Formats: sequence, structure tokens, C-alpha cells
Amino acid sequence: MFESEKNELIKYGKLAGEKSFTPGISGNMSIRSGNHIIITTSGSANGYLEYDDIVVIDLDANIVEGCKKPSSEKFLHLEFYKKRPDVNSVLHFHSPYLTAFAASGLSLEEPVSPEIIYCFGGIPLASYAIPGSRELVENTCKYFEKNDVVLMENHGVVVGGTSIKQAYLNFELAEVYAKTIICTKFLGGAKILPKEEVEKIYLLRNQ
Repeated sequence: MFESEKNELIKYGKLAGEKSFTPGISGNMSIRSGNHIIITTSGSANGYLEYDDIVVIDLDANIVEGCKKPSSEKFLHLEFYKKRPDVNSVLHFHSPYLTAFAASGLSLEEPVSPEIIYCFGGIPLASYAIPGSRELVENTCKYFEKNDVVLMENHGVVVGGTSIKQAYLNFELAEVYAKTIICTKFLGGAKILPKEEVEKIYLLRNQ
């Protein structure tokens, strides 16, 4: 069952691995299909996934299919889906540039890039909690209703999308943006867009 969803997880896990977005056994991914969540297992490597590295759970985190334990971050994924009916895939990666901001305790909310403002508004930072803990879910889920991308302090990033392709594109855009902002530090800092220009971009989002 859910062969197409498993193939998608393997495909995008490999792509993220090839780009060093998900090193080693860090991170986890999932896809929603009706009342089921197809999710990577605890200790699996996203870049090298096989079918037995993926299990199916229900919306209460009970295992429906598979022999291994689902990711310890399963409740983070489930909460994203509960908060956002439009989200059908969740990715949690420890990519270098977004994680650099998370490890520095910095959000990405200054209005610098029209694309980021248009796509995300901004990228907030959730307060630190132990990975896999209920506290981490509580600290992070407060941002899910209005944000597709959320940094987790001293941890990494969680991203949602209408499909796994859209979630991955959201992630990739955010990661390159984080890299760009870091590069601006060597050039004297990023130029902040005026308030009136930001308002024009928000008007475009609502059209």
C-alpha cells in the first residue's frame, strides 16, 4: 500500500541528500494520504531510503503498516497536518544555512527579498526544546497556521507544502535565501525594503 507516496519520499530524500540538505541520519519526511501519514522511520537516512525505512501511521500515531518505529518527530508532523488542512507533506531537515540561523537564535523575518515576502511573509524562530518532545511540538506549532517554514532554535527547520514537491521547493527557496543573507554579512549587510514596497508585495499575494 501507499507505494507512490513511498516512492516520492525516496525520490525527494535522495535529492535532498545529494545536495547535503539532510546529512547522515538527521531529519525526517512525511506525506499525508487521507487519514494516513506515510513517514520515515527513526534512525533512517533520508538520502538513502528504502521501503522498510518508511511506515504508515494514523492521525493518532498508531502504526498501520511497517515494522520499524516511526520518526520521533511524528507528533510535530501530525500537528502541522492538524493545523493546516492544505498541507499534505512535511519535511524536517538540518540543512546548513537554515540551521545556522536556528543555531544562532535568529529568525529570517526582515523584509529583504520580494520572493520570500511573497512566498512566506517571513520565517519565524520557535523556542528550543528537546527534539521529539511534546514541548518542541508546542513551541513550534503556534506558527503553523500562518507559516509554511519555521526554524527551530538550536535544531533545524520544518517545512510544509500542498505536496512533497511543493514542500521541497519551499524548503529549497528558504535554504538558498538563508545562504544569501549570510553572504550579505560580508558585503556590509542586507538592504531592508521600505514599508511601502513590502505592502505592495502583500497586495500581490492577495490578488
